Amino acid sequence: MNSKLFSNKPFYQQEALGAVRIVTGAFMIYHGFEIFSSATMQQYLEWDMFKNSPNGKLLVYIGKGAEFISGLLLFLGLFTRVAAIILTGTMFYTTFFVGNGKIWYDAQHPFMFVLLAVLFFFTGPGKWNFDTLLMKKNKST
Repeated sequence: MNSKLFSNKPFYQQEALGAVRIVTGAFMIYHGFEIFSSATMQQYLEWDMFKNSPNGKLLVYIGKGAEFISGLLLFLGLFTRVAAIILTGTMFYTTFFVGNGKIWYDAQHPFMFVLLAVLFFFTGPGKWNFDTLLMKKNKST
């Protein structure tokens, strides 16, 4: 019997965190890439919460831009904690103001991104990241 499977000790923890961070970043890049499609952005502006808001267009573009930038940073593992803060704020707003806080139904996916962002804030990027390279460079100077 494999003792690692039933152990309470982590194994491949940094690799698993790195892989989940990269996939999470890729998903956010995918969703944020909509900022480059005026037709898609126009569809978001038709939603009641944005159509009836004087700042609707600004909110939609900031949200999609934040998704794209935080996704890119997470994917690269660059400024991971800053990216996690941006993603937490963006997906928190999406969950509770756009999705009306229905975390058990309509707003499940954005809330999962909140949880993942909180995880990366506290654990760091895991393996395969640029943050480690920056830290090594800063220590040598």
